[in-house]
Amino acid sequence: MLDFKKLHQSSVHFDYFSENFDRFKTDYYRYANMDVPLTFLIDEILFAMSESQVNYFRLPSFKAKDNRDHFFIFKVRMQPDNHQVRTYEYIRHVFALK
Repeated sequence: MLDFKKLHQSSVHFDYFSENFDRFKTDYYRYANMDVPLTFLIDEILFAMSESQVNYFRLPSFKAKDNRDHFFIFKVRMQPDNHQVRTYEYIRHVFALK
């Protein structure tokens, strides 16, 4: 079960109102073969990246239209006045991590 209280306490979020987030949504829907809209997965994605302390989200091959793994890479920005606030800014999509 996700600890949403912990997620909200740490103030982890995407840069929702940016071109970067729009590109993430476009890229996600280009490759994802899922009935669940991205809107309903956002908290889980953020929680997973935050808890794992990674800057990427992996869409596994069995959930992709082309049966390939897809990685969505983010830049993590900390707020200068509050290091509990982290913003994930979408950078790009890749097929493999190097």
